[in-house]
Amino acid sequence: MARIKLVELEETTGAERERYEELAGRNAVTNMKKGLLNDAATYDAFMAWYTSWNRLVEVVGEEAAIFYAHSISTTNSCQLCSLFFISDIKGLGLDPNNLNPDEKEQLLIELGHQIVKDPTAVSDDLFDRLKKHFTDAELVVIVGFGGQMIATNNFNSVFKIDVDQRLLPIINEFKPQT
Repeated sequence: MARIKLVELEETTGAERERYEELAGRNAVTNMKKGLLNDAATYDAFMAWYTSWNRLVEVVGEEAAIFYAHSISTTNSCQLCSLFFISDIKGLGLDPNNLNPDEKEQLLIELGHQIVKDPTAVSDDLFDRLKKHFTDAELVVIVGFGGQMIATNNFNSVFKIDVDQRLLPIINEFKPQT
């Protein structure tokens, strides 16, 4: 059970209500967003994740972006985020337990693991291999998104945000990597 109230529309006013109504209109209300909607400014800060996500997909492609975000979330032991990305992997028609990443995807998976385990120890070897595929500007997009993913993981984990109903059928597929 979440450590904070997951607000419902009828409990909101002002800016929180505006944001909730916008989400509801897109059928995009999740438990994390209900938690964030305790404060509109914090919600707005976290929603910048989507801008970063869209840019990441432009740079690396959707499959690679999903693999990268999944590696960060599972290494960071975030059940909720991991399950969203397991669902996304399945949505691509892939088996989350038998991924066959290409060279770039594997590098992103390795980066995801390393930046969670110890961001001060991301290896020069990994960066040399990444620089064969990505420009400095693209690496800023990749690492910037990684930081936002970690923040999202931490929010969900610290507050023990409940798993969304649609993810309950796959809840046993969460396997943290730490």
